[in-house]
Amino acid sequence: MADRLPRIPGPAGPLEALIDPPVGAPRAAVVFAHPLPTEGGTMHTKVVYQSAKALARIGCVVMRFNFRGVGSSAGAWDDGRGEQDDYRAAVAYMAAQYPGLDIWAAGFSFGSYIAATVGADDDRICALIAIAPPVDRYEFASVTLSRKPTFVVHGGRDELIPIGLVRRFYAQLHEPKELVEIDGANHLFDGQAAEVGDALADLLEDFSCTKQ
Repeated sequence: MADRLPRIPGPAGPLEALIDPPVGAPRAAVVFAHPLPTEGGTMHTKVVYQSAKALARIGCVVMRFNFRGVGSSAGAWDDGRGEQDDYRAAVAYMAAQYPGLDIWAAGFSFGSYIAATVGADDDRICALIAIAPPVDRYEFASVTLSRKPTFVVHGGRDELIPIGLVRRFYAQLHEPKELVEIDGANHLFDGQAAEVGDALADLLEDFSCTKQ
């Protein structure tokens, strides 16, 4: 079961967060961002939940948190700008709590834009994980320029972000990189959220930033 944290300090006020503890000694710390708040995205969204549990199974300590204005997090929606600041605050918290651990940036949909964009430019973060990245709706230039290991998971029948667009985005990324397509999955991975978690576990079970 996830551990509820005291509110973590955020730039617009305290942020609600949970920690999914690792199985065994932690080998990496993951900061996980949720989908678009204006469409109902929260840290409890099924894909976020299943992904956090899967990463915990392979030894990661995972923080998922609510952006400003979501749940009991302070503040209000800021069109992505303030949400990037929220993400930086969450990274700062994890870096302080788990010094010496690799930090991976992860997110789902809008959250993948926030996590990958912040993570590409933050020296504390050594790997990027993007689930259903909305590559035609936000600017991912910093991600395509980054040389950090990048892992992408996308639905083969995503009705919002066609898989062809994501393949073109993926082709622009530097190595090392991996793309997993979930057959038949729509944007929210309805009925297939656990497959996303399984894909992440398979991709990252033996991964280490220091081995790259």
